[in-house]
Amino acid sequence: MLLTQHSGRIPGLFVVVKKNTFFTMPETMEDKTNPELYLPHPGVRGMTLLNREAFKRTVVVPALKVKKEIVHNVLKSLKQSVLQRPGLKRVVEDPEDEDSRFVILDPHKVPEFSLGESEQQVLKELSVHPEVSKYHLELTYENFKSEEILRAVLPEGQEVTSGFSRVGHIAHLNLRDHQLPYRHLIGQVIMDKNPGITCVVNKTSIIDSTYRNFEMEVLAGENNLVTKVKENNISYELDFSKVYWNPRLSTEHGRIVELLQAGDVLFDVFAGVGPFSIPAARRKCRVFANDLNPESYSWLLHNCKLNKVDTKVKVFNMDGRDFLRGPVREELSKELPLLKEEQKTAFHIVMNLPALALEFLDVFRHLLVGEPCSPAALPTVHCYGFSKHSNPARDIQERAEAALGTSLAGRCSTFLVRNVAPNKEMLCLSFQIPADVLYKRPCPDEEKPASKRLCTSQDSSEEKVLS
Repeated sequence: MLLTQHSGRIPGLFVVVKKNTFFTMPETMEDKTNPELYLPHPGVRGMTLLNREAFKRTVVVPALKVKKEIVHNVLKSLKQSVLQRPGLKRVVEDPEDEDSRFVILDPHKVPEFSLGESEQQVLKELSVHPEVSKYHLELTYENFKSEEILRAVLPEGQEVTSGFSRVGHIAHLNLRDHQLPYRHLIGQVIMDKNPGITCVVNKTSIIDSTYRNFEMEVLAGENNLVTKVKENNISYELDFSKVYWNPRLSTEHGRIVELLQAGDVLFDVFAGVGPFSIPAARRKCRVFANDLNPESYSWLLHNCKLNKVDTKVKVFNMDGRDFLRGPVREELSKELPLLKEEQKTAFHIVMNLPALALEFLDVFRHLLVGEPCSPAALPTVHCYGFSKHSNPARDIQERAEAALGTSLAGRCSTFLVRNVAPNKEMLCLSFQIPADVLYKRPCPDEEKPASKRLCTSQDSSEEKVLS
């Protein structure tokens, strides 16, 4: 930064000598009370192709000239008034006096370029002249936050998007229609301002309810969507363009896994790449994990091996209904009659497909045949759903009751997972399947024993099981 002596009335005033400036309009802004003091150059409004040089701007800020040996004491004594903006130096050299430094003050705390009585008293005790100088500070693209840059570029009054979901090295945006003309600039800014982000994508379609993936456009960076993420101290690898992954569900994954004890059995109906199944297996649970998406199935197998639980998780590539009517029914039919009263094995069924999972609950109607097991052993279902209802908990419960054909009053709990969009909530409904729903009792005059009628070889897909 080049500095020259200013010829004004205040001694020690310095001004930046700028070279190769993009704009010819005046660049020094001296509005002492302007709340937009740290916004980029106004000429960037409407920019769609990022030009970092165009963001340069010079602002006038208050500064104190002090001897370099007492700079630390001044900073400590005036910490409420000193410039605190990240990326900007609070102390700069005095080009005319190597024994002195300029301490930059916050223009919003010292708006009239004069200090209050208490600050002046502190400086007097430190033998510092309390006169405040005007320092011409150059701001560049690097000094602005992403939100400030985007607010300066997009049309005034329009919503600015600076938030995103991070999936490994990928930043995932959901841009509004009015932001699309600026999408490549937005992507580049997000990548510039967030270390480790090397690819920025924007969702271009709604989530497909079959495979739970969506089309996306790469806005900036490398076209590499295979990434590695870490959640709750467990690593997962995945192709973000072909499978479902939502970092906002980390807390919910952990909540459910904390309910499990060693020896419990987990049936993960819509397992994805394994955020419920793999941590459950690491807690020494027996896990049956299923996903219809062939890509999710492949990455689920890969992540089981990556986390060394491939011998503890049985993986299936089936429709959710077929999985419940096949492997889940077979396992419950085999295990529940063998449970003794003192055994504490619990069976959990996780159904994390909030757009459709409630519609699958009718599968539990008379899924098993025979005498019911003890009430404590009845499987617990954790079913996810979306609701736009004014009372989302009641809405989710009533839809589940309609599918099951019974009331869950006093027999279920609802947990608010997250707000998905305005007036749209994601909830988890947990309940033990009532015995009169789960079991069909055999008629007394039927000749075939119930145990043989439990055979579900037609529904089973053993060929697809990877042990």
